[in-house]
Amino acid sequence: MTEIIVVGGGHAGCEAANACAKKGHKTLLITGNIKNIADMPCNPHIGGSAKGIVVREIDALGGVMGKIADKTHLQIKMLNSAKGPAVQALRAQGDKIAYPKEMIKTLNSLENLTIKEGMVEDLIIDNTEVKGVILEDGTKIHAKAVILTTGTYLKSDILVGNTRTRKGPHGEEPSNFLSDKLKEYGFKIIRLKTGTPQRIDRKTIDFSKTKLEPGDNVYHTFSFDLEPCYKLDEQEPCYLTYTNEKTHQIIKENLSKSSMYGALDDIKGIGPRYCPSIEDKVVRFADKERHQLFLEPESRFYDDIYLQGFSTSMPPEVQEKMVHSLPGLENAKILKYGYAIEYDAIYPTQLNPTLETKIIKNLYTAGQINGTSGYEEAACQGLIAGINASLNLEEKDPLILKRSDAYIGVLIDDLVTKGIKDPYRLLTSRAEFRLLLRSDNADLRLREIGYNVGMINEDQINKLHKKKNDILELKKFMSIEKVKITDETRQIFEDNNIPVPQVTLSLEQLIKRPEITMEFLEKIIPIKYDTEIKKQVEINFKYEGYIQKTYKEVEKMLKLEKKQIPEDIDYDKIKNIASEARQKLKEVRPKTVAQAIRISGVNPADISILTIYLKKEYGKNE
Repeated sequence: MTEIIVVGGGHAGCEAANACAKKGHKTLLITGNIKNIADMPCNPHIGGSAKGIVVREIDALGGVMGKIADKTHLQIKMLNSAKGPAVQALRAQGDKIAYPKEMIKTLNSLENLTIKEGMVEDLIIDNTEVKGVILEDGTKIHAKAVILTTGTYLKSDILVGNTRTRKGPHGEEPSNFLSDKLKEYGFKIIRLKTGTPQRIDRKTIDFSKTKLEPGDNVYHTFSFDLEPCYKLDEQEPCYLTYTNEKTHQIIKENLSKSSMYGALDDIKGIGPRYCPSIEDKVVRFADKERHQLFLEPESRFYDDIYLQGFSTSMPPEVQEKMVHSLPGLENAKILKYGYAIEYDAIYPTQLNPTLETKIIKNLYTAGQINGTSGYEEAACQGLIAGINASLNLEEKDPLILKRSDAYIGVLIDDLVTKGIKDPYRLLTSRAEFRLLLRSDNADLRLREIGYNVGMINEDQINKLHKKKNDILELKKFMSIEKVKITDETRQIFEDNNIPVPQVTLSLEQLIKRPEITMEFLEKIIPIKYDTEIKKQVEINFKYEGYIQKTYKEVEKMLKLEKKQIPEDIDYDKIKNIASEARQKLKEVRPKTVAQAIRISGVNPADISILTIYLKKEYGKNE
């Protein structure tokens, strides 16, 4: 018998299905088109600022996105490598053909997973508890838990100029009834929008007028388990170009023809604030003379070039003028025009931190249905929903990552606590403890957790333990080992334009100096540890003061997280609390005082009144 049904085969659905099956539960993945599993309807890149850290967190917890990306990418680089470790993140240009193929291969290898084509129109509900799904043809499939990962397919409309067409990203039939059923069950349904730019024929681009953007000349992997699967000199290049005054003039003259600026008057969906259309950029940032655009290959198997940063809902004849105004694209052939897509989603404060809905028991949602934007945001939600649905069936405690544990914890907490106004995108600025949530230490933060919930095997956890031991050993070595200033060492300092110490210092004392790196110290004393180990130790020593300060902030937050709010609390009985705060508290129903503090519209005065009430009525927060 099927135990868990996953509805939707996008990035959230793949991670959810993998997690459930990996944990030994009979899982059924239902998708409208098997060919679209792990599809990348927008840019096929994986990672990026903050997002790249999420991919490493997914891998640390036992998910698959990082491994698939490592096996199939066209190029990879570390963003912000010249900045501090808190903002560094990997970004890989994926292969739109190879990535889904590798994902399907991985899913097909799972003993407990079955994949079925079908369109889910309704849920089987018994006394506010989900018992399965009902397909378009009336077929009923029973299960103990259901995970909805429907992406942009709930009542999706493609918007181009003054046309609105009810279909999915590739022209497929969307889900026309499920969101209405969810509304009937009591869910608040919202309308959101996102978009995509043109695809250009590579052969028609003059790359001499653009700037080359190659991959890094050092090896990287998202996964902590894989060695690099590529050759540095065989990475596909990307290119950079810019809009100009002519481009902006064309857009301004034709704004009324854009779906989003007057061509359609019935648009309700709100677009992503941090990934705006080119129309939005020109209107909102009118003082900017140009906007950067990246020309990015989609696959090794065909010649489509993705015009990153040029998302639009202009009619095709205007898009032709816009594209041909760009340096290097004067004679470009457009293979696919840009468009906007509008779709239904549920308002995410209707979810628990486990991603189980508050309205229907054993029903989980993950990905764009929860109001997020991006493959990585979707994948990490799918992973957490899959793990928690499984743990629920096993009658075990759920996995709830704190904001100090992972970017995944930040994302889910933001969704269920603050809600959204537009499609949510992860940013480093959203994480108050980002110095702890680095790309380099995702395994140190999360792999033990992955092991405890049954997603990480013995070999992986043993590798982690060895890494931790090596870090401790190297830290001890560097605290003891001294560097004496001899004529030889003095010369090494001078040859590298580094001030010569006047006294004998330990390696630990030296590495804390901003101008000194581990590579420099190795010119004086051999340090026989892996690069990863040396990097960890260098970061720990260099940023020790900042890290300790951050841990103190985490301790303050954790004290507030321990102050539980009873589930049965009646906020209408709390006198003098602001009406907006009362409404938001009733909507979110926070589990702890710390979560209540993070709710938009709940002010410090409201929190003070709440804590006094808890102490008086429940004896809490002593």
